[in-house]
This record gives sequence, structure tokens and C-alpha cells, in this order.
Amino acid sequence: MAVGKKKRGGRKEPVFSGFAASLAELRLNPLDRVSVADDKPAKRDATRKSSGNGPSESKPPPDGKGRKARTKRRARLNLYRLFYWGAVLGLWAAIAIVGVVVYVGAHLPPIQSLEIPKRPPSIQIVGMDGTVLATRGEMAGSNVALKDLPPYLPKAFIAIEDRRFYSHYGVDPLGILRAAAANILHRGVSQGGSTLTQQLAKNLFLTQERTIQRKLQEVELALWLERKHTKAQILELYLNRVYFGSGAYGVEAAAQKYFGKSAKNVTLAEAAMLAGLVKSPSRLAPNRNPEGAEARAKIVLTAMADAKFITDQQARVAIANPSYAVKPTGAGTVNYVADWVGEVLDDLVGQIDQSIVVETTIDPKLQSAAEAAVIDELAAKSVKFNVSQGALVAMTPDGAVRAMVGGRNYAESQYNRAVTAKRQPGSAFKPFVYLTAIEAGLTPETIRQDAPLDVKGWRPENYSREYFGSVTLTQALAMSLNTVAVRLGLEVGAKNVVRTAHRLGIISKLDPNASIALGTSEVSPLELVGAYAPFANGGHAANPHVVNRIRTVEGNKLLYVRATEPPNQIIDPRSLAMMNTMMEQTLISGTARKAEIPGWTAAGKTGTSQDFRDAWFVGYTAKLVTGVWLGNDDNSPTRKATGGGLPVEVWTRFMRAAHQGVPPEPIPGTQQGGFLSNVAQLGQQVTAPTVGSTAGNTRPPPIRTNVRPEAASGLDGWLMDRLFGRR
Repeated sequence: MAVGKKKRGGRKEPVFSGFAASLAELRLNPLDRVSVADDKPAKRDATRKSSGNGPSESKPPPDGKGRKARTKRRARLNLYRLFYWGAVLGLWAAIAIVGVVVYVGAHLPPIQSLEIPKRPPSIQIVGMDGTVLATRGEMAGSNVALKDLPPYLPKAFIAIEDRRFYSHYGVDPLGILRAAAANILHRGVSQGGSTLTQQLAKNLFLTQERTIQRKLQEVELALWLERKHTKAQILELYLNRVYFGSGAYGVEAAAQKYFGKSAKNVTLAEAAMLAGLVKSPSRLAPNRNPEGAEARAKIVLTAMADAKFITDQQARVAIANPSYAVKPTGAGTVNYVADWVGEVLDDLVGQIDQSIVVETTIDPKLQSAAEAAVIDELAAKSVKFNVSQGALVAMTPDGAVRAMVGGRNYAESQYNRAVTAKRQPGSAFKPFVYLTAIEAGLTPETIRQDAPLDVKGWRPENYSREYFGSVTLTQALAMSLNTVAVRLGLEVGAKNVVRTAHRLGIISKLDPNASIALGTSEVSPLELVGAYAPFANGGHAANPHVVNRIRTVEGNKLLYVRATEPPNQIIDPRSLAMMNTMMEQTLISGTARKAEIPGWTAAGKTGTSQDFRDAWFVGYTAKLVTGVWLGNDDNSPTRKATGGGLPVEVWTRFMRAAHQGVPPEPIPGTQQGGFLSNVAQLGQQVTAPTVGSTAGNTRPPPIRTNVRPEAASGLDGWLMDRLFGRR
């Protein structure tokens, strides 16, 4: 059967012997595996060869010449690549630089329109003798030619600021690298890389801000300056424009400021000090930091010797003997005058667009005497009387201000109490009340009652709260009796008193009420002193002024000349003589008996405001009218400081100094040896009570008017007859 046959034939199993051999041939050789570390084909080929699995033939190993050739080809390729990328980067850098230059230049004025700018205007204020009192604005000295300066002066600046000045073209790359290295080593800004030309560009055209853009502008302008000007011109411009601190611009202004001499005459040590200031003018100014300025000057001298500008011996001598004649800085009360001058300039010449010289009426000697009088007296007695401030104004009878002190220390307070402050004058206002009464027909011997009175509930009192009954106007004014002054004010009318005060020179608003007689409306020292001037000049109007002329610095143009004012009689001679008679008694037998000027006839009036807040004395001779105010800025009461105390002491000290060596003259309206001088000789016999004030005073001695002087002729005789009871 078929099936049986099939079984007998049996099943044939597959044979894998040949397949196994094939698999053996397909096995991977370890050398065929990919290895990251094995990146050397030559080594792999050698391994294959040794294992018998590689090719039967191999290439011969390369010789030394082949390696050198490949190395050269590789070096040429690297050099080509370096050159290529260097050119690319250089091109882009050039484009960037051009872009920055264009951008920075676009923010500058057109180069063709750049000019050396004019100096900002300065105001030089000089006294009546030509002495420079102060400078306002930027203190710029006159331009000094390079050839006129001592050779070591410009060399000092080159040695310390720009040693390579004559070899660079406005910008010094070596200096910049040196400064950068020093700053890195010191981990801060210890050196600057700016050349003198760059500093000049900054001073002339740019601000002081520290930005990259401003620095790039400085570089462009420095290159422009070097192309347009010679080295000598640049150095001269620099020396005449650089800032030296304390408001001084240029070597001439700095030499005058710190040494009181021209830059043409400075010594080697002084030149070194000036050069040293440029680094930090505010910090190293010799009038503020003499030790720092001297130390910096030694560094400059050493640099000059190192640069061979001076010998080592010269440097040692200058360092050992500096002899810096630095001008001392005082209290500076003359600055109050300078501020006042600045305020009136606009009315006289308008806007200032050029440097000017203002010739003032100030006498420097009298200014010094006034300053000493105020400051010394306050230093000695301010604590005792609780007085912190003072002011003094002195002027000629025609209104020319000779001295002004607006406070005890200008550095501490620039508030000018002589011009700006308005305070109650107290009894110092009474002369206007009495003049109004005299002009209404009363005389110095007119009798009025010193007794209590009531004005709608207001009861003015004398200092001692005592009353003396019937007194003459002369006695009442000398004693400063408040009740009599109020009665006179009511009698003549407060509005008339206000008109009289305004006619004589008071410009402040005055309230026409009963208390005006006691000086309750506020006035400034300047206007009060000016209102007393007519008593000293024969009864003419006086306009207080401080400016005589204004001219340009070169003197080639007069901008203002004070016009001569025609006399304007505002007090008739008869009334003037009577007023001078009465006010002289204040110094002879009244409150101001300490106010004595040997050989001179003087008159005046003391004043003390309510609660002793203000103490005044205004007095005059034929030569000078001077007023003194003492008090506190916050209007707090003093410790019973009266007009007859400290103000009289300050006034007497100043006036004695001012009249020393001047031939005596009588007060206008009287004759030498006439009525006023006769009364002065009788001062010990005609005794009035001690002066009071609106605040009061000590108990007065008895009044005696029983002495009759010898007969006199004319107006003096009439006044004597009337005053001493002869009919």
C-alpha cells in the first residue's frame, strides 16, 4: 500500500552541518566593532593584519617627508582661516567705529561752527579806593599770555597732568593704557587718561557728566582742537580756563584768590600748588585745606623733577620751604554788601552779558572797623544779653554807604539783616514824631505832661512806670518818655507822622495808629539810617546808595554813572536846628551818654522795642550817619538789652575809629561855638533823667533846667532864650 511504502521509507531530518559552518564564517571579529576610543585607522589595520583577517597586502608606512607636507598644508590652511576671519572682524569693527563716530558727531555742534566760547560774565565789586571787595559769578581773572608766565608754571601742569603733551595729537593711547592698568591694580579710579587737550575740550564745550558718549565727544573735540590750534595756544587756553576751586577760573584768578598776587609773580612752590589743585579743586583749595594742598604740591614738585623740568635741588628747596602766602578767610561780612550790589544791578544796567567792574561807595577800612565792632561786641556779650545777631549801616549824610554788616557771620547765614530784615524801631522812631510837632509850631522848650493816659483802653507806660509831670520836649526826647511821645502823636495826628517819616526816607508801610509814636511799625536798618541822614546834611533828602559807576573789565565802556542829584530841602533850617538841639541831648544827658566822640558834636536816638526784642541806636555827625541793631532772628526777647547798652557801645567803637584823624565839624544848621556847642559844654549842668524806652528804664535823677547859658545872637540866641525860659 502507498501508506506502507511511505512508512518504510522513513522521515529525513534536516542537516545543519553546512549551515553551522556558514554561521562560523559570519561571526564578527572584535576588530570589526566600532570603538570611540579607537580612532587610529593605522593601528586598526595593523591589528587586522596580525590577526589574519585583514587584507593580505598593506600600504607601506608614510615617511617623515609626508608628515611635514601635511603639517605645512594644515598651517597654511589655519593661516588662511585666521586672515579671513580677521579681515571679516576688522571690517565689522571699522563699520562699528565709523557708526559710533558718526553718532557721537551728530550730537555735537557742526565742527565748522565751533568757536572758543566767551567766558561767563563775572562781577567784580571794588571799594572806593579800588580794592577788590568781592567777586560774583565765576571769578575769571584776565587772560595771561603764556610768554608772560614763569616757565615753571605751565611745566608744573604738564608734569602732573599730561607728561606727553607735546608728543600726542590730542589723545594719548599710552596714557590711557597706563591709567587703565593703574586703575585695575588699585581696583578703582586712581588715575585719569585725559590729556590737557581733552580737559580743555571738556571745559570749553561739554558738561561734567561721566558717560561714554561724553567721553567720546571729548576725544573728537580734542582732535579738532589739535588740528585747529598750536600746542602753545592750547596750553595758554587751558591755563586761562581751568577751574581752581573757590569760584576761581584761570591761573590769574587763582593766584589772586589764594596768594594775593598775579600769576606772573608766583613762586615755584606756588606754581606747584596751583597745578595740584586741578585734580580736586574743591577738596584741595588751600584756603580750606592747606595741609592737603601742600601735600599735593610736593607730589607735583617731585613729578617736575622726574620729568627734568626742574633739578632735584630746586625740588628739595621748594619742598623744604613752601612759604605759601595763602590769603586768610575771615568772617566775610563784606559779602553782605556784595549781595546787595547784586540785587540793585538789574535796576541799574539790566541783564549782565559781559564781565563788569562795579565801583562802590564802600570804604574798606570802615568796613573792617564795622565788622570788628559788631563781631567783637557780640562775642563778648551775646550770651549775657541773649543776643545772637547784629547789623550796622554807616553812610555819609548824602546817602553814600561806607560800611554795612548784615550779620555776625556770613558763612553761617547769608540773610542780610541790614537791608532785608524789618524790625520794630521802638523809640528810635520818635524823631519823626517830634519833627512833625516842631513843624506844627512847637519848640524844644514846649511843655507837655508826662503822666498816665488811656487811649481806648491802651495805657502806654514809661520804663520805670514813673512819671515826671511837666517836661520840655527836649527833656522828653532825651529821656525817651513814652507818654509824651504818644500825646504828641495824637496831637499832630498819626497820618501826619507817617507822612513825615516817608518824606525823610522810610519806605516801609506804616500803620497810622496811636502806637506809631512808639515805633511799632517795622522798618529796616538801611531805611531808618537813611531817614536820619537829612538831620546831618542840612535838611536835604538823602537816597542811600552803594554804586558809583559800572564799567567793563577793560574799562573801555561805562555802563552806569550815578547822576548828581540836585539838593531837595525837606526840612526847613529852623526845624532842623531845633531837632538837632534836642537829639544832641540824648548823647549829652540822655540814654546815649556813653556815645561820645572826642572833639565832635553828635546827635541821635536810642530805641528798644517791646519785651526787649530789638535794641537800636542811630547817631550822626557832620561826616557820618550810623545805625546799629541787635536782636534775634526768631524775634525772641533779649535779656533786657536796651538801645543805650550794646548798640551804643558798638556805635561808639566804630565811630571813634571812623573819625580818627578827621578835623571836627559842627552838625549842619549850627555854627561852631553856637547853640549846640554851648549846650554840649553845659552837659554836666543841664541834667535830664536817664533815658527810658518803650520798654522802660531805670529811675531817673531830678530834672534841673535852672542854668542859663550866655546870650547868643540869631537863631541860636532865639533857641536859647526859648529853651531856657527867657522871653
